[in-house]
Formats: sequence, C-alpha cells, structure tokens
Amino acid sequence: MNDISLEAAVTLPGENFSRVGLTAVSVELLRKLWDQHGPLMFHQSGGCCDGSAPMCYPAGEFLTGDSDVLLGRFDIGSDGQAQSLEFWMSKEQFAYWSHTHLTVDVVPGRGSGFSVESPEGKRFLIRSTLMDWDVPSI
Repeated sequence: MNDISLEAAVTLPGENFSRVGLTAVSVELLRKLWDQHGPLMFHQSGGCCDGSAPMCYPAGEFLTGDSDVLLGRFDIGSDGQAQSLEFWMSKEQFAYWSHTHLTVDVVPGRGSGFSVESPEGKRFLIRSTLMDWDVPSI
C-alpha cells in the first residue's frame, strides 16, 4: 500500500484531525485530470459496485446537499497554483465509516463510466484504517 502524501484540511466542526488522505500517485493523477477537466471533486456513496468506489467529477457536476458530509478539502496545486478539491460522502455511508481514516489511492483498471479517471485505465480506490480515538458523530 502507498503512503499518504497529502492530508485533507479539517472541515467537520469540533474536529482537529484529517479524515481523508491522498497517496502520491492519486495526487499525480488528480493534477492530470484537473488539467483536462478543470476543478474536481470526490463523492463517496454507499452500496455495491461503483457505489463503493470514490467518484471523481468536475466540481459542481455532482450536486451535494443535506444528505452529504464534507469530509475534507485538499489543495492539490503545484508551483504555487491553488487547486482546491473537496471530498464528500453521503451521511448514510459516513455513519458506517465514522471511525475510519480514508486514503484515496489509484490502481490499474477501469473506473466507473461517470468518474473522470475512467478513460485513463486507472481507478480510484479507498483504503481505510480504523482510528483509535473517539470521534464525534454528526
């Protein structure tokens, strides 16, 4: 497994720890995709098949609402260029994963047809690690 290269900024009220990280290979792919598609976002829903993988969309293409939680915000920019990418999760899924730290990694394979990495022959994958402290629920 790859090590975390970048931790998300904390976005949940009352927390002081990151819930989401990116591996170096995921940062590299996200920068490439940003150049092709413009600003990006992640959404992690629940369910089987593609619903269990993080989906990467052009920012604003997937509408979030009261049923979603903003878990973190990344600055994936390089050379002083700010590129803010948000990581969202459905509240229902967050209820199951509230005691885990998520790491977005990249593996060979075809992503979902709706996720922008699909044509690259790679797909984003979540790796989770249990946190060993009490976390507040939302």
